[in-house]
Amino acid sequence: MILVIGAGGQVGQELVENLRKIKGADKVLATDIREIKDNEGPFELLNALDEERLKELVEKYKVTEIYHLAALLSANAEKQVKFAWELNMDSLFYVLDLAKEGVIKKVFWPSSIAVFGPNTPRQNTPQHTVTDPTTVYGISKLAGERWCEYYAKNYDVDVRSIHYPGLIGYKSMPGGGTTDYAVDIYHQALEKGEYECFLKEDTYLPMMYMEDAIRATIELMEAPKENIKVRSSYNLGGISFSPKEISAAIQIQMPNFKITYAPDFRQKIAESWPQSIEDTAAQKDWNWKMKYDLEKMSTDMLKQLKIIKGLN
Repeated sequence: MILVIGAGGQVGQELVENLRKIKGADKVLATDIREIKDNEGPFELLNALDEERLKELVEKYKVTEIYHLAALLSANAEKQVKFAWELNMDSLFYVLDLAKEGVIKKVFWPSSIAVFGPNTPRQNTPQHTVTDPTTVYGISKLAGERWCEYYAKNYDVDVRSIHYPGLIGYKSMPGGGTTDYAVDIYHQALEKGEYECFLKEDTYLPMMYMEDAIRATIELMEAPKENIKVRSSYNLGGISFSPKEISAAIQIQMPNFKITYAPDFRQKIAESWPQSIEDTAAQKDWNWKMKYDLEKMSTDMLKQLKIIKGLN
């Protein structure tokens, strides 16, 4: 049985859906701190900080694999510093300790481009480089990477991770991250025909369409153990673009769409992150290949959101 912690989030919803298609609906247990609507398969309420409840569910459902996605994201974490650290770190320890005890055979835990900082090379950021995060989220993810590598080396825990770029998907609303403008912009384009962006027009960030991110996650977890050479977190390159470029991609299909700019505190966060990422290690170790570029992603996002919003 596979357990997904944080199944109600942006990644969680799509990951559960895809895993159930591959493994079978009854083989994937979705958990979240809140009830999930339209859940087709086993579901249990779980606060990721409740270690006893986690152990109880692992035992009850005979869980052998965990995708641990629960976290407080970048912009929200800056408003709740101590709670963000507690949630992002303690919940990881609970999962790693179960794997250390041999109960769990395989763990996925996502990291983020937030682990990089002002002294990280911003163009084609290499797999091994300076990591000096400036946000609570980034600090907690960097600490988590070090713990994942520690548990892998010292206790032979099979934990795998990806530096997610900014993720763009149509099945859930933005979740409070700095890159979430690139999700919200599609919603606003369809609803209002305009968007006020909280980043400057030339702010480049690495992004990825959710379809690619979910596929990468599952492909990484399906790869043979001996192929996994990076036990901290793999770089994923994705697509690098600016607010100006994504608005131009939308204007191809919606010529009257307008964008304005009102940078806020998230601009500073964005400027501490890389503009583009190098991911040859993922390509080499588990044959990673991206499918969606900016234009292909924009076409699909607008198409899918029109259906969801009943605008066809």
